[in-house]
Amino acid sequence: MTDIVDQQTRSRMMSRIRGKNTKPELALRRALHARGFRFRLHSKKVYGRPDLVLPKYRAAVFVHGCFWHRHEGCRFATTPSTREEFWRKKFQANVARDEAVREKLLEDCWRLATVWECTLRKPDQVMATADLLSAWLRSNELQLQIGDKDGSTNP
Repeated sequence: MTDIVDQQTRSRMMSRIRGKNTKPELALRRALHARGFRFRLHSKKVYGRPDLVLPKYRAAVFVHGCFWHRHEGCRFATTPSTREEFWRKKFQANVARDEAVREKLLEDCWRLATVWECTLRKPDQVMATADLLSAWLRSNELQLQIGDKDGSTNP
């Protein structure tokens, strides 16, 4: 199957995809800040440069895009029908890197939370996700994943 847009247009479209300061990330940051949490953004001092680092809680928070990080069972984790081999390798590398970062941070005694993009699409979901994350930060749990395949905020 061929692409529906020319190569130059596709290149321009792909170049606009951001890795930092995405809409879901900004929404979660605003909600956590309103709850009194203070954090560092994309800290170079922490392996893997998590989206949010809360040194007081020794916690790292990743806001993962469902498409790029392959949220299992999520309707947003689709695979393009063109250049399937390229995308398969790209996604496998992303997932492998995520796992390596997770293992290294746990080894370094960091607490980890992964928040999937699908849980941050609506304002009420953002508030529910921030509530779950707030409770987790105050707990002693090592890991948290927010986002079921249906986009709910169940941990």
